[in-house]
Amino acid sequence: MPDVTHLLSNIEQGDPQAAEQLLPLVYDELRKLAAQKLAQENPGQTLEATALVHEAYLRLVNVEEAQNWNSRGHFFAAAAEAMRRILVEQARRRTRVKHGGGRARAELEPSELIAPEAAADLLALDEALDRLAAEDPLAAHLVKLRYFAGFTIPQTAEALRVSPRKADFLWAFARAWLRREIEGR
Repeated sequence: MPDVTHLLSNIEQGDPQAAEQLLPLVYDELRKLAAQKLAQENPGQTLEATALVHEAYLRLVNVEEAQNWNSRGHFFAAAAEAMRRILVEQARRRTRVKHGGGRARAELEPSELIAPEAAADLLALDEALDRLAAEDPLAAHLVKLRYFAGFTIPQTAEALRVSPRKADFLWAFARAWLRREIEGR
């Protein structure tokens, strides 16, 4: 059975069968990442982990467009970014009037109301993350891996090829920076 890096190389060269062989190898790991991310979302999230994985996978493994995957870590970093974009797009869609934006659901229990700020919070994070990327791309990349892909500090350090101590420092810096940016709005 071919390894992930070899299949990614074959996909890059346009082999459609490589994309079919890749999914079973990475599916469980992508599903875990998606489930971790969705667990952090507010109640009322209609997107399920399986749908998030499938949508991200379709965006990542497009045989018609050349993909350049340097490694397994690069692929999973791209998966984290794809999941982030999907969740941000869904948050934007929910805020549109056409999709019920501005309306609050009426539930029997007031404590179970879906907070309209949930989509706004994700959009604020996305905007702040873009500003952080302009100032410190490594810190922004670390946040995407930690927050959107659910990576641990050691996993993030490995993916970014930095020491765990450096990754921990960047995580602390990025959280403080993002909090200041979002609360300062």
